[in-house]
Amino acid sequence: MPGIALFGATGKMGRALLPLIGASDDLVLTGALASPGNREIGRDAGEVVGLAPFGAVVTDDPDSALAGAEVAIDFTRPAASLIHARACARRGCPLVIGTTGHDESGRRELTAVSRSLAVILAPNMSVGVNLLFRLAELAARALPEQYDAEIFEAHHRDKVDAPSGTAITLGEAVAAARGTQLADSAVYARQGDTGPRPAGAIGFSVLRAGDIVGEHRLVFAGPGERVELAHLAQDRSGFARGALAAARWLTAGRKPGLYGMHDVLGF
Repeated sequence: MPGIALFGATGKMGRALLPLIGASDDLVLTGALASPGNREIGRDAGEVVGLAPFGAVVTDDPDSALAGAEVAIDFTRPAASLIHARACARRGCPLVIGTTGHDESGRRELTAVSRSLAVILAPNMSVGVNLLFRLAELAARALPEQYDAEIFEAHHRDKVDAPSGTAITLGEAVAAARGTQLADSAVYARQGDTGPRPAGAIGFSVLRAGDIVGEHRLVFAGPGERVELAHLAQDRSGFARGALAAARWLTAGRKPGLYGMHDVLGF
């Protein structure tokens, strides 16, 4: 069975992935990574989530975590994910990156890594969210531009990047369908006397509170009516299942390149 190295094994997504890997009949956990100083280092990854031992001890060394792995999954922080991508490139281990918030420099580095390695980079691994991206594109293409586009997203209090990568991708889908660039139409903040809404603007609003897993809503408000597209995550299992689907897809011997979940899902 293909072995998986899980970067960010003790985080929110890591803890959602571990039980699914343990229950899988076609994947096995061979390595688990946590940040230096994490209290779970030295423990078996299965025990971290109250399961029987997996035989993979949590480490803070990427190369040790990759030993024996045929694919890696990363849910960490942008800077850490670049370190992990370099380690994967050294070992020729395909990589699934669910980490969001990379800046332009980080994206360029991941593109460079993908020239020698198969990499899936996706702002959201959920099947439902990736369907939402396609629906956003279809709606934006079908509706006249006087239908104002607004994107709302909500996440837990610990999420550090805003707007979310998923919200940004929704905005990019709308902008592309309208033949523009998001950078030319995005409105990320409103305060005080903002004046009338600019034509073609794509607005964003963000909520960070409590333990909200993830909510995304795209609204097209037009003359006399409103169209809404939404995805609400009830837990993290949908993201985890998508990440494992991406890992399975990579183990089929993909050529080097930068892929997305649309490649995995076929839409």
